[in-house]
Amino acid sequence: MRLVLFRLMATASTLSLLTGGAAAATIRHHTPPRKTTGAPATRPPPTAETVAVTGLHVSHGSVRQMTQASMEQFVAGTSPMKMLGQMPGINFVSDDPLGNDSWGSSLYLRGFSQSQIGMTLDGVPLGSQEYYTYNGQSSSFAIAPDNIAYMSVSEGAGAVDMPATTALGGGIQMFSSDPKEKAGAKISQMFGSNDSFRTFVRLDSGKLTPSGTRFYVSYARSDGMKWKGDGEQFGQMVNAKVLQPIGHSSKLSAFFTWNDATQFNYADQSLAMIHALGYHQDYYFPNYAKAYNAANGQFDSGLAGFDDAIDVSYYEGVTHVSDYLGGLNLDLALTDRLNWTSVVYGQSEHHYGTWTSPYTASPNGAPLSDQIIFAQNQRYGFTSALRYDIAHNSIEGGVWYENNHYTINEFQYAEPVLGEGAPIDPMSGNFGTPFQQNWGMGYNTNTFQFHLQDTYRPLPTLTLRAGFRSLLVTTAGGTTYNNIDYNGQAELPNGSLTSSAAALPHFNIEWRLLPHHEVYVDIAKNMRAYSYGGYQLGTAWGVSNQETFRQLQKTIKPETDWVYAIGYRYTTPRVVGSLNLYHADFSNRLQSLAAGTIIQPVTTVLNVGSVSMYGADISLTVRPFHGLSLTNSFSYNHSVYGNNINSQGTVYDLKGKYVVNYPQFMFKSNVTYQFHQAEVHFDANYISRRYFSYTNDTSVPGFWMTSLGARYRFGDHGVLHNLTFDFNIYNLINTSYISQMGENGNPMSGDYQSLLAGAPRQYFGTISAEF
Repeated sequence: MRLVLFRLMATASTLSLLTGGAAAATIRHHTPPRKTTGAPATRPPPTAETVAVTGLHVSHGSVRQMTQASMEQFVAGTSPMKMLGQMPGINFVSDDPLGNDSWGSSLYLRGFSQSQIGMTLDGVPLGSQEYYTYNGQSSSFAIAPDNIAYMSVSEGAGAVDMPATTALGGGIQMFSSDPKEKAGAKISQMFGSNDSFRTFVRLDSGKLTPSGTRFYVSYARSDGMKWKGDGEQFGQMVNAKVLQPIGHSSKLSAFFTWNDATQFNYADQSLAMIHALGYHQDYYFPNYAKAYNAANGQFDSGLAGFDDAIDVSYYEGVTHVSDYLGGLNLDLALTDRLNWTSVVYGQSEHHYGTWTSPYTASPNGAPLSDQIIFAQNQRYGFTSALRYDIAHNSIEGGVWYENNHYTINEFQYAEPVLGEGAPIDPMSGNFGTPFQQNWGMGYNTNTFQFHLQDTYRPLPTLTLRAGFRSLLVTTAGGTTYNNIDYNGQAELPNGSLTSSAAALPHFNIEWRLLPHHEVYVDIAKNMRAYSYGGYQLGTAWGVSNQETFRQLQKTIKPETDWVYAIGYRYTTPRVVGSLNLYHADFSNRLQSLAAGTIIQPVTTVLNVGSVSMYGADISLTVRPFHGLSLTNSFSYNHSVYGNNINSQGTVYDLKGKYVVNYPQFMFKSNVTYQFHQAEVHFDANYISRRYFSYTNDTSVPGFWMTSLGARYRFGDHGVLHNLTFDFNIYNLINTSYISQMGENGNPMSGDYQSLLAGAPRQYFGTISAEF
């Protein structure tokens, strides 16, 4: 639901609730008929209805929305996904305090990983949110959080109209703010621990024509050092948007994003490494001599006799990502009853990740070489939908088409003999000429989706929806280069796979049975298309050789599931409470099993059969008096594998074991107090034990994460408007904990170098003003 409704319809007291932290209110609005779905609503709902508003989210049916009021409590430049981590049922972890490290962060929504949910920005699909985003781009690189108007989370079964090939359950939609009608500017400056700083500038043109033509352009620049080890994390981003109103109820808009980020990553650790060496063990960079000697077996005394000494002694790891994203949105009222919406988009990404390998020597005799994976995707697509309103029905049908071309290649570059030159500077991107290519992969994917849905409202308080989507995804490709001497395989995987579903149904009921009371039911069947990527990187095309892939082609099936959700919500100006129960049955769950080293992995893709998931989220917001709000939520998730598996002749007892990486219990609490122009908030989150191995014989302990923030609004001073100072403390009690898990895959049993430690206590201050 668009926040503009609140500006027009909310009373002054209601507005004070909206901006006061985790406050709650009841708002009624009256608009012409518009569509609403079981997914995050992209437009206002069709009739007057009651909506729950809190500083954390706007709730409606199976959808929660995070508003700008709650996003402003986070440090400037915080990842949008980290912000959503405050919602019930969402688990976000990252090795950096702002959540922007693309290698070291992950999000789970009610047991579904970020590669199993849908993600869009202004209707443009962002694809699977993995490290190598083979069919899209990371949400952190798509838009500056300062330009987000609101974010919607579909916690239930998803939606038939969402353009996504990965959505097994739920979805996240981000919506950019519109250009302002009045010309002006905004600037903010953040300073923080580890020499962190971030500058954000936005210029709004205001109305340029009588019809309301306007635009904005913004620039963000962030820089800082890692919290452990050495290395810089630098990024720049440009956002621009043009809006052209058409009549009273239509509009055309265009948006553009350019992003360029280079990040020194944190070293992957195993449980053994953490227990023996602590959370602060990291890459040797910039001490090339130390890494060089370690590659020759001359380790520090602390590593002498350590089983994984060489895997502790990597020199550096760096990620570079450059993105371009553009789109055109049309929302056109053809008649009073017929509406047409379309999105045309294009996106390109250049991505490389480096590791200094002690396993492949350079031709000059140096025991080290730089192993670099280069990935690139280019995609173009469109969505188009018609909605017709008649009597008590809103009937909608639409299509989505996308073509994506993806390439990924691995090369080795020579490092110098010690004392005979400087090592490669991975930040520069100038690596010289590789002395060998290890492998190359390339893919072409065509995606087509059709959806049809009817929304029926027999009563003003009752909404029934029924629809389906048809999805067809064909990927052809595989090996473009094979270094037989390096890989030891005569043929690497090559061929095509198709994921198809003629009808994926979706049913939804929303009923406001009494004033302040709402219940909903959401049921859907979903399918996730096959993912693809590099050799030995955990996809069907990443298996060891062509023969294994041919066998896989005969047996593999796409992942599918049925998702069921039922919820209840109670809403008054003083209290907002909700209870949500959900269940999912997975079929053909595909898992990547990891072995070998992280530099030379050996992965196997197995169908682990069924997975059964049950869960519940409980949330309560109380506002005992003006200015104070308290929000607490508790989440429970029980996800277990349904079958034992046979991997390379060994039978593993997987039946009844918990799904890896996701906690069973989460508790989240927010206390916000506002007094005149001052505000203070305290957050406390608990994440329970998470299992690391598939057989559950290794796990990481639970932990508490706390933060504290304060803000003071100084008001207007001369040309400065809304002058504001924010101060935040991340990890207030300085907890030592493991954040990211499974970034290199999870072991079937035991330990593996696929864990990342979280940041200790960090301090951030931000000053901002408008002109």
